[in-house]
Amino acid sequence: MGQQRVLHDFYSQEAKRLGYAARSAFKLLEIQKRYRVIPKGGRVLDLGCFPGAWLQVACANIGNKAAGGQVLGVDLQATPIPRDMCDSRVTTWQGDARHLSPVDLLSFQPRGFHAVLSDMCPPTSGSSLLDAAKSLELQRSALALALGFDDDGRDGGGGVLLPGGSIVVKLLEGSGTRELGQDLRGTFEKVAWLRPKATRPQSKELFLIGKGRRQR
Repeated sequence: MGQQRVLHDFYSQEAKRLGYAARSAFKLLEIQKRYRVIPKGGRVLDLGCFPGAWLQVACANIGNKAAGGQVLGVDLQATPIPRDMCDSRVTTWQGDARHLSPVDLLSFQPRGFHAVLSDMCPPTSGSSLLDAAKSLELQRSALALALGFDDDGRDGGGGVLLPGGSIVVKLLEGSGTRELGQDLRGTFEKVAWLRPKATRPQSKELFLIGKGRRQR
């Protein structure tokens, strides 16, 4: 327990020292280092963006303003844009991603997105089975936005994610979690799972990464 507490404190303290809004920044930093899901000059959609740590990482990785790019964050909670590592290319939208459609998002960014990130997580109940099921349902709504997935988990060929683009979704491991990765194998050139080093030891969370959306 002592080592776990030290690890937790390390990432929390590092986030504060470096100006990140939360320790979750280090999870996306590791994903980006390994899989390069955010391209220079890219347009990024961040679902479940509160408190803004992933907005910071996304903005830093799309490069300087001359490179172009844009970051849109969506969350149930109003999310002030962090001063550190964010600039005028970052916008937030308060709303429930489950009630948005691709058309809603394309009205904001008609050209679509190169990366869709979803750090959304349901309120936990203490039941690992129930929490995993709710997490799976929530991330299926993210896939519906990104890929046009239908209720049966099939790629509808639509959504806001551009061909060649990448997706990252957070899941609480349980029944059906790994099957979601199988659902993506026909949609992306590369599909991977990652448990970032900054994840709390007792957490059930895993990140599913799809890189290189295939052209349909």
